[in-house]
Order: sequence, then structure tokens, then C-alpha cells
Amino acid sequence: MELEQIMAILYVLTVASVVIFQLCLIFGAPWGHITQGGNHKGSLPLSGRITALLSILIILYMAASIASASGLAPNWADWTAYVAISMQVLITILNWITPSKKERILWGPTTSIMLLLSVYIVII
Repeated sequence: MELEQIMAILYVLTVASVVIFQLCLIFGAPWGHITQGGNHKGSLPLSGRITALLSILIILYMAASIASASGLAPNWADWTAYVAISMQVLITILNWITPSKKERILWGPTTSIMLLLSVYIVII
């Protein structure tokens, strides 16, 4: 197994933990203060839960694209990984500029690591 594939597995495992977090939000976990700008104390309203569901779809696409770029399944076109990196850049910036300090502390470093992994896998 090559280094890029090991890093892709780390990326996918990180995405899996984010998916679990988002699923918990959808099912009512009281973590609104550490997501979506920290605007909700306690559980998210329906609109926030729908946003969490959309986030899951986006990050699963990103995980598949990055895994594919490393030579793992699903063997998508290379351009999809560049789209995933672009999305990861945006997500990382948003998590560093969020008004929620707790969200910045949790997701700023997490998404930064995800960005570094994805850039290494695809570009370096």
C-alpha cells in the first residue's frame, strides 16, 4: 500500500467521524453550539438538520473523490478530486472564521488536517 493510499484512508476515516457527528445532529444531539455557526443552543431545528444531511452527502462525495485520486475505489475521474479540494478549502475557511469559538476550536484544526491530507494525496 502506497503512502497516498494510507493518507486517503486517514481522510476517509476522518470523514466517517464527521458523518457520525452529522448523523447525531440529525437525530437530535444537543451540539448546535459547535456547528453551523453556533447559532443554535441544544438540538438543531429542522432546517439545521436538513443542512447536516446535505453536509453528509457533500463530504461523502469528497471522500470518494480523494480515495479515488489515491488509487482506491471508486475510480472516479481525476477532476473530481480537484473539486473536492476546492470544497475542502472553502469548508476549512468557513470553520476558521465562524463566530462560534467552540466550533473554531473543534473544526478549524480538523478541517485543516483534512485539507492537508487531500492536497498531499492529489497534488504532491
